[in-house]
Amino acid sequence: MCASGFYAWQTRPESVHAREDRRLKALIHTAFTRSRHNYGSTRVHDDLIEWEEHVSRKRVARLMQEDGLVARVRRRYKHTTVSDHDQPIAENVLARAFTADAPNQRCVGDTTEFVIGTSSKIYLAAILDLFSRYVVGWAVSPSNDRHLALKALDMALKRRGSTTGMLFHSDQGSPYASEDYRDRLAARGLVCSMSRRGNCYDNAVMESFFSTVKSELADQFASFADAKMELFDYVEVFYNQQRRHSSAGRISPAAYEKRYVQMSQVA
Repeated sequence: MCASGFYAWQTRPESVHAREDRRLKALIHTAFTRSRHNYGSTRVHDDLIEWEEHVSRKRVARLMQEDGLVARVRRRYKHTTVSDHDQPIAENVLARAFTADAPNQRCVGDTTEFVIGTSSKIYLAAILDLFSRYVVGWAVSPSNDRHLALKALDMALKRRGSTTGMLFHSDQGSPYASEDYRDRLAARGLVCSMSRRGNCYDNAVMESFFSTVKSELADQFASFADAKMELFDYVEVFYNQQRRHSSAGRISPAAYEKRYVQMSQVA
């Protein structure tokens, strides 16, 4: 390019397409930041469509690539099940049917561990409703025992209200097979179901959830207080209320349940 051509190029007005790309990039950065750097182009595109921006997903992917916006990579889930006990084991009633037609029909629960500092551990017990993937109950503790599992269950029971006939599925871990836990389920009319021994696929939804938490938030925290605060923010503020979930029509679990209620009232 000759000098005159170069200077002419420098002074040429920005094209409409380039100006629109620059505007879209600002919106894409907003969506990506709002997702806590967890969304790929598909979910960022969902945000833009919700904001009434008429843009293709391919264009969103190109603009994200140009600005180096890459979603975090999911990590593998580490099992913490202690199934070497003599407590009664329930039948696998769920049988990998990881869907439900309405809230309060089927839920799954499990526990995972995080590192505190360099060597200490903290455990998260969580319960998800299979209809919307809403985290209906959760608790954290330095000990992986029945008290932790019961605390998460109590939150779920309080939050969901009527639970008679609901199926509750877990692994064969001693907290879930304990007499206290089974009594609590029976008292509220829940049907107990357990994975087959050593078969993680029987509770794949919980494995996926914990993998998501660790990839999108962290698998290590500076202190117990930090872990509790950050997990609360992630679960209650982001995951339940904001995060788009592929099993919930790519909207948040809370929005999915709200839409169900609204449609039920119309019907």
